[in-house]
Amino acid sequence: MDVKTLIADMAVRARKSSREVANLPTQTKNRLLLNTADMIVSRKAQLQKENEKDLENARQKGLSDAFIDRLALSDKVIDSMARGLREVAALPDPVGEVPGMWIRPNGLQVGRVRIPLGVIGMIYESRPNVTIDAAGLCLKAGNAIILKGGSDAINSNLALAAVIQDALSELSITGDAVQVIPTTDRSAVTELLKREEEIDLIIPRGGEGLIRFVVENSSIPVLKHYKGVCHVYVDRFADLDMAKNICFNSKVQRPGVCNAMEGMLVHSEVADEFLPAMAAEFNKAGVEMRGCPRTCAIVPDAVPAKDEDWGEEFLALILCVKVVDSMQEAMDYIARYGSNHTEAIVTRDYARSRKFMSEVDASLVLTNASTRFNDGGQLGLGAEIGISTSKLHAYGPMGLQELTTTKFIGYGSGQIRE
Repeated sequence: MDVKTLIADMAVRARKSSREVANLPTQTKNRLLLNTADMIVSRKAQLQKENEKDLENARQKGLSDAFIDRLALSDKVIDSMARGLREVAALPDPVGEVPGMWIRPNGLQVGRVRIPLGVIGMIYESRPNVTIDAAGLCLKAGNAIILKGGSDAINSNLALAAVIQDALSELSITGDAVQVIPTTDRSAVTELLKREEEIDLIIPRGGEGLIRFVVENSSIPVLKHYKGVCHVYVDRFADLDMAKNICFNSKVQRPGVCNAMEGMLVHSEVADEFLPAMAAEFNKAGVEMRGCPRTCAIVPDAVPAKDEDWGEEFLALILCVKVVDSMQEAMDYIARYGSNHTEAIVTRDYARSRKFMSEVDASLVLTNASTRFNDGGQLGLGAEIGISTSKLHAYGPMGLQELTTTKFIGYGSGQIRE
């Protein structure tokens, strides 16, 4: 079967299966997730055997240790996948929730009810654990899903798909509800993006290049974020010890992720005290500070920032530092260079924190907390399928509720429109 025919067939089957999955009882969906979690653990050796094929291919290609680490289905990763499924099973089912009802003057009772989106197309890169995370969330929210992982993880993804298929079969649920595209042919992505009649939403998860390719070539709505250029603003009224801990965590705890701090803004009234102490901590961790002229005057070891550094997503132990004279200047900077991902202020002034949180446009705005909290699990969603920095129809981490929409319902007693 050629790639075009393969994708068309998978999409048609996913659309058909979506009607069944949308109407599964909550108890059945939860049992499916719990069974899948148990199978993942019991088949750990088999999964790791298939994963080793991908790891060996990656080593032969000379891929980085960081890439290989993301690719590996270690004991910790497998246990984490199983735990994630159990956590999603424990979450309230959003499907069927009625956010509100009201009665019109003619007596017609109108309301909204939460329903699944339908069929999700997920395109992602090296992490095979996304196969399980995405499938679990989509199934709990009543959606069918077609998964296209990176070619480097093909053996791992197919092995994980086999586990899900067996779990579906045990409960007599169609296996078409979760499908992994079984080819590394790049044209499969392009063909998937054409299936607007069967697929309701595309979610790309990976580097900026992948996401831009998907957006430019998709005839289906895409939920996305291109990059995470996140900032922490240290206000004139900040607790500086708290600010130091927050900035260090935001940058150093995991620098290669989208919610890591890439820019640090410091009010001029506290810069002389805060920056040398902060620089000392960053220096111990190997962080390179690229600063404005005022930053470099206070921290001689800082590297003068170039024009292209401002607004850059480094994904490394590098960050830009700018001294500002007001909170308004900090917010203007964020409006220009931020990516609508995550922004934070450190301050003891309630009114200023409220102004910052009201006026700064990002999917998560924080007061006195690390940018690293922009994550579905950390925000109490149980898990996430991705983070959206567009506003239609979700903004921020996408959990179960973001994988649903609402339709109107109406209860009448014979009303007709005059």
